[in-house]
Amino acid sequence: MVEPISLNKFRKEKAKAAQKQQAKENRVLFGATKAEKNLLKANDEKSKKELENKKLDDPKS
Repeated sequence: MVEPISLNKFRKEKAKAAQKQQAKENRVLFGATKAEKNLLKANDEKSKKELENKKLDDPKS
């Protein structure tokens, strides 16, 4: 004889699996950690400062 299953439990497990799959896809698409974002921002600011320091003064002044 087939063992009865709880439909509510089945529904919740299915929803949890769908959420995990969505989270996995989002990690791939938007997956930079906060530390990585901060590092990229710091490198960008450093590059901008270096470029600004290398600019020549305006000759018209």
